[in-house]
Amino acid sequence: MAITKSTVEGVEFHGDIKPGFDAILTDEAIAFVAELERRFGPERLALLARREETQTRLDAGWRPDFLDETREIRESDWTTSPVPDDIKDRRVELTGPTDRKMVINALNSGAYVFMADFEDANTPTWDNMVQGQINLRDAVRADITFDDPATKRHYELGKKIASLFVRPRGWHLLEGHMMVDGRPCSGALFDFGLFFFHNAHEQIKRGVAPYFYLPKMEHYLEVRLWNDIFNFAQDTLEIPRGTIKGTILIETILAAFQMDEFLWEIKDHSAGLNCGRWDYIFSFIKRFRNDPNFILPDRALVTMNCHFLSSYSQLLIKTCHRRNIHAMGGMAAQIPIRDDEKANTQALEKVHQDKLREVKNGHDGTWVAHPGLIATAKAVFDEHMPEPNQIDNKREDVSVTQEDMLQVVEGPITESGFRQNINVGILYTESWLRGNGCVPLYNLMEDAATAEISRTQLWQWVHYNAKRDDGTVIDEKIFNDTLNEEVAKIKHGVNDGARINAVDGAADLFRKMVLTEEFSEFLTLPAYDWIVGHGN
Repeated sequence: MAITKSTVEGVEFHGDIKPGFDAILTDEAIAFVAELERRFGPERLALLARREETQTRLDAGWRPDFLDETREIRESDWTTSPVPDDIKDRRVELTGPTDRKMVINALNSGAYVFMADFEDANTPTWDNMVQGQINLRDAVRADITFDDPATKRHYELGKKIASLFVRPRGWHLLEGHMMVDGRPCSGALFDFGLFFFHNAHEQIKRGVAPYFYLPKMEHYLEVRLWNDIFNFAQDTLEIPRGTIKGTILIETILAAFQMDEFLWEIKDHSAGLNCGRWDYIFSFIKRFRNDPNFILPDRALVTMNCHFLSSYSQLLIKTCHRRNIHAMGGMAAQIPIRDDEKANTQALEKVHQDKLREVKNGHDGTWVAHPGLIATAKAVFDEHMPEPNQIDNKREDVSVTQEDMLQVVEGPITESGFRQNINVGILYTESWLRGNGCVPLYNLMEDAATAEISRTQLWQWVHYNAKRDDGTVIDEKIFNDTLNEEVAKIKHGVNDGARINAVDGAADLFRKMVLTEEFSEFLTLPAYDWIVGHGN
């Protein structure tokens, strides 16, 4: 891995500056990102320390509830800033990583929004992060093409394209390839800063604006930090405050009790809230991992029809609509099954029912993981939401309590569910380490969030010797034996020696993360250390 000193004081790169990278890593852009890190990095670290303190309280028996200190914000009447005309209708949003072909196909897909993901659907190798910025820069200027060397197909943007949202990494992740004053830069500030610096003025000139999705926050002070960053960035580039719009993903159990507060903190920059359901399930398990009363059954049984998830979804709708802003639905992870018509029909019916639930509850739009699901989701919303959104549906009938939000799902832990968690965890980790963070497995699109559910459930099941429905106690031995069996299945028929080694490496990392006493907050933290350590 090359180390290159930047001409910007205090900055060096721990990664190759490949041809074309210098157009993104300009002195002016890097100085802007470095200034973001110097101004806002210390507060980011303080807020992460606050998360650790909160976990200590949870382990001691404290349970989250609606905050007394912010009661006035929840009970008073106020609204966010108006929704820009070009994003009033967001009925179907497609998400995916920022590789060049994906960006073109997603913008052409017929979705109303494409969320370009630097986070859960992306492995943050140096190449992925910088090339992704190049791809988005070209897309903003409608100057992006791709010629696939394998198929000889040519890709370019059509006349009608989706609105572009960008999701930077969460507060917990670093950009280990850019050092500022001897320390790694925040991944979130790197992603946001480079995109905003290079594209904000161009987007405004084209009649749109910089739109973002903001992930994995746990406290309203973490939202306030983003709002401060938005204001500083706009002032620095002489752009009017309020131009940036951000949709916050409510994907942690602690955030679910602070939805009004989140909107209040970002009300001049708000584009609503989103039900980040998979990370929300992960957060629910993670935050209550040390309480045996919070053990959940097979992942497949934890659906949006479960009381705690249904309550959170409906509270989000009520909260957003009261503040005159979008309440976005969650991800349909199914993907088309091209070689099995019956299975494909069943998968599409699951998507249909999921989106029907969302639109009838009052959501203003929804997410899909594959372009092949856009037509199904759109048809449901077109039928039941003829207007651009249904913000006027205030859902005043909804009343949600702390008890509703914390109700544990009952159900069995089966051998198949146990094995699936192990198998998916290894396969996803192996793909992630090879640079691909968005992985189709067993007719579902897996990203870091769904893999985290598998990993966290296994940690808790092993830690508390949970029982399967067949009476088997889940201890270290049964976990190790089953993992070895699943590794053998995965490697069966694989003739590529490098791939076999990658499976072994992923299985070893996954095993350590499940069996460790010291729970790691995110799978991607040790995995990222592996990426950087291997020069990626």
